Amino acid sequence: MIKKIIPFLIVAISLSAPSYSQKKAATTPVSIDEKVNALIAKMTLEEKIGQLNQYTGDRDATGPITTSGDKVDQIKQGKVGSMLNVRGAKFTREMQQAAMQSRLKIPLLFGQDVIHGYRVTFPIPLAEAASWDLDVIEKSARIAGTEAAASGIHWTFAPMVDIARDPRWGRVMEGAGEDTYLGSLIAKARVKGFQGKGLGNLDAVMACAKHFAAYGAAIGGRDYNSVDMSERTLWQVYLPPFKAAVDAGAATFMNSFNDLNGIPATGNSYLQRDILKGKWGFKGFVVSDWGSIGEMIQHGYAKDNYEAADVAIHAGSDMDMESRSYINNLAKLVKDGKVKEDLIDDAVRRILYKKFELGLFDDPYRFSDGQREKKTLNKPEFLAAARDVAKKSIVLLKNENQILPLSKDLKSIALIGPLVKSEKDMQGFWSVDWGKEDHLVSLFEGMQQQAGKTQLLYAKGCDISDTSKAGFAEAIKAAQQADVVVMAMGEKYDMSGEAKSRANIHLPGIQEELIKAIQETGKPVVVLLMAGRPMVFNWTADHIPAIVYTWWLGSQAGNAIADVLYGQYNPSGKLPMTFPRSEGQIPIYYNYLSTGRPAKDDQDTHYRSGYIDMQKSPRYAFGYGLSYTTFEYSGLKLSAAKMGLNEQITVSFTLKNAGNVAGEEVAQLYLRDVVARPVQPVKELKDFQKVMLKPGESKTISFTIDKEKLSFYNEKIEWVTQPGEFRIMIGGSSDAIRLEDSFNLVD
Repeated sequence: MIKKIIPFLIVAISLSAPSYSQKKAATTPVSIDEKVNALIAKMTLEEKIGQLNQYTGDRDATGPITTSGDKVDQIKQGKVGSMLNVRGAKFTREMQQAAMQSRLKIPLLFGQDVIHGYRVTFPIPLAEAASWDLDVIEKSARIAGTEAAASGIHWTFAPMVDIARDPRWGRVMEGAGEDTYLGSLIAKARVKGFQGKGLGNLDAVMACAKHFAAYGAAIGGRDYNSVDMSERTLWQVYLPPFKAAVDAGAATFMNSFNDLNGIPATGNSYLQRDILKGKWGFKGFVVSDWGSIGEMIQHGYAKDNYEAADVAIHAGSDMDMESRSYINNLAKLVKDGKVKEDLIDDAVRRILYKKFELGLFDDPYRFSDGQREKKTLNKPEFLAAARDVAKKSIVLLKNENQILPLSKDLKSIALIGPLVKSEKDMQGFWSVDWGKEDHLVSLFEGMQQQAGKTQLLYAKGCDISDTSKAGFAEAIKAAQQADVVVMAMGEKYDMSGEAKSRANIHLPGIQEELIKAIQETGKPVVVLLMAGRPMVFNWTADHIPAIVYTWWLGSQAGNAIADVLYGQYNPSGKLPMTFPRSEGQIPIYYNYLSTGRPAKDDQDTHYRSGYIDMQKSPRYAFGYGLSYTTFEYSGLKLSAAKMGLNEQITVSFTLKNAGNVAGEEVAQLYLRDVVARPVQPVKELKDFQKVMLKPGESKTISFTIDKEKLSFYNEKIEWVTQPGEFRIMIGGSSDAIRLEDSFNLVD
């Protein structure tokens, strides 16, 4: 009897949780690599493939579905490595319990689209980019990661670091805008925010840099569309934010839906193997975007899922999100001799490493603590932080006659427009249902909190996409009774976001006609524009004296907007994307290349690069944004007129608050390589500082220029610096240069 029991115990121990079976002597530390290798040695091919398979949890429920059978049963069989859309301590614990019934008890990873906040909703990422405040951007990601981790989530599918120069593309709302330098800094800040002090801490989630690569350059601004660009543009403009994410320690990457020069990114070994895992040395894992492995069939790049799985695993896609190509085909591909098991081992190794790093083998339920979840969500300090970043994201576009800030002595204010009382639209597209149990502050409520004795009159006027003017009369009556009119106009929350590309990005419906009708009352009008992208609103820009771009600001939107309108906060936001006058100008961006026939201005069109039927200049340029005060730039000094390749030049100047209220200015440094091969942009952002100044206060601001700021990729994709003249431009936006000088780089 004893002889029979002992072998049984040995087998039982060998199949127990890896955290026990892989321990060495207490005095000998076991590295994660050793643990991973020991576990892989125990795994069958089918169990390895299971780790590469990710299913959706259908929000808060996981039930049987016809295409995959019972998901829970598959988890118990070790056929699932990760779930997305399973959130909350209760549900993640239940799914993890199923995983603990598998042979090797390998825990699941739970991923979620935590794009701009979890329970507390922050401004959309494009709005946060308008703050040009890296500290608050990192803090918002830190809070989002903390809340998500407390709800059982290990992994967020953010940040999106795609450079985007086309506002027709709905997903511009998820990124940092058009500039590579700013986008790279924000990528780093958001990765650091999500991952905190490091994976394994209970308030940290894995970041996922997406979409790799060049998704933001989709032709025609159409989501999921092809991308066609030179390799140099890829390296110079679109790849640097991804490299910044790698350098910041991003745990994972997600590939993109688009093809790049005819090769779907999911099957692009140049992107994933040569660049990401090769040249950059990325040690994390790559997940496909939803179904993108199988979508190579629709691309015309693979004839079926068998072939798609073959292409994707060779190209470096480690985890298959929802296409079922790996789970249904990889074993046969190995049996047929088309895929080496070592290739699967590499993908499995990357995924298991992160599970060990998160501490899930020590305690699979460590993130699924209901008590911690209750204590963490919606903390007052989180809401205060959301209000802070929201007000810093607001951009003042126009303020003629100093209509703003509003006086507390006004007898009445008319609040007019389809977004005055909206809450859902303040969340933005990617909030989904995170805040469904919580209260969002509308503009009307925010104004009520600060209006004091001022009477607030309300009229909707029209819906966002209305064609009927039935509500105009009520709105005009309210305006006539008020001292000032504040209009809340813009997009509905689902008009920007994934699959929300728009060919016409004008202010929707008859909203601008309502603005005209209210302006004709003769009352002072302030227009608030709420959206997930740059819009076109030319009549409003020309005729309305005060315009504020508020984007979608999240949970504390109404309070933040009221803070700015009443002058409790002096707006400091700057545009992270160029605003066009017309869709015909798109793509439009500030750092373009000069032509052989550049136009001096909008009137210089005779055989020059411009339009004969409209201006070529943007409505509002990259970096633009006003304040309730004014700033003066003076006294530009260079530490030297020449710079050696291994030297630095210090650029200094005086920035003064010449107005009557305290305010922040984003002082921006642009450089131009005057003569270069290949040619370089007319200007490029290379540094900035956000500076707070009291009325009348002056500060000396300094920027350091080194070799790195002067380097670029040449036609051979070599990172080079070429001697010659460099022009320095400093100002408050890309088209408001206040100080200029030049220096020479010498060999």
